[in-house]
Amino acid sequence: MYKNVFDNHINSKKTFTAYMFHGKSDFLVERYAQNIALSFTSVEDIQKIYLDEYNYDNCLDILSQSSLFSDTNILLIKTAKKIPKKEVDNLIGACTANTNSHVIFACVGSTDFRSMAKSFTTKTNSAEVIFYLPQMGEAIKMLNDEASAINTRFAQGALIHLYEMHEKDLSLCVSDIKKLSIMDEEITTKTITNQCFGMGSVSLDDFFNNFFLGNHFKKDLYKLLEEGINEVYLVNQMTSFVQQLFSINAYLKLHGSLNIIEIWGYPLPKDIANARANIAVKYNQSQYCMMLEKLLKLELELKSSKIIDANSYIQSALRSFSASIR
Repeated sequence: MYKNVFDNHINSKKTFTAYMFHGKSDFLVERYAQNIALSFTSVEDIQKIYLDEYNYDNCLDILSQSSLFSDTNILLIKTAKKIPKKEVDNLIGACTANTNSHVIFACVGSTDFRSMAKSFTTKTNSAEVIFYLPQMGEAIKMLNDEASAINTRFAQGALIHLYEMHEKDLSLCVSDIKKLSIMDEEITTKTITNQCFGMGSVSLDDFFNNFFLGNHFKKDLYKLLEEGINEVYLVNQMTSFVQQLFSINAYLKLHGSLNIIEIWGYPLPKDIANARANIAVKYNQSQYCMMLEKLLKLELELKSSKIIDANSYIQSALRSFSASIR
């Protein structure tokens, strides 16, 4: 099931015998797994098996017995490897037989866990939940909730700056929010720039601004690739940036003025909003269609073609792409 469906079950106080969380957001997987475990018992009574600690026989023994310390027996298994379906079936079965036991699988990483997901059905009263990367507005709300929970104040746009600096990695953002909480002051974008370290020395946002403004970009592109950014991820983020520019362009044509909240549903710092608006008006509809077509084609080539040197290929492709939009 999807996150919104599962949230409805949480709100209605429905519980399940077993849970499986997986998908594109490890942060949400781990957060939901922990919260569900805590909904049954206290943190010290949660039995945790992490990654290589997993042993099927030990897990089965835990779930088959009654807890010595609490009314419920909660086993949280965090795994980056696919667990055989037969073992998953038996662990769920142990919980069905021993109604005080519940097993929670937090499946992280890029492994395909779909074969495990087949074990979670209404027949066994078990729930499988898949998470996708949250939209910007939802992600910023999560970060704001994290900050509010530890009484840390962020200036408008500062959390967006942190989120983009960490390339939309919520776990890194939350870690920095906790570090910044020791500062008895409002956290600004300048504070974040001075006190935190992004995943790379080159900001993707700055790179895209220079690229679409027609400024020199080759040195920054080289640095991004040298620091290990994935070529497909880079093209995917560039496509997203072009889609944002098109949304601004279309809105300006319809309304004649810029309202970022109406376009995206959340505010941006004024300087960032104005910078994107200045780029957005440089291009017309046919150019946007051409850009999106080229970027989607490039992403497909990187994913499906037998390209020996993706690094060199994308540098050449983006130089050609840049020349085509001048």
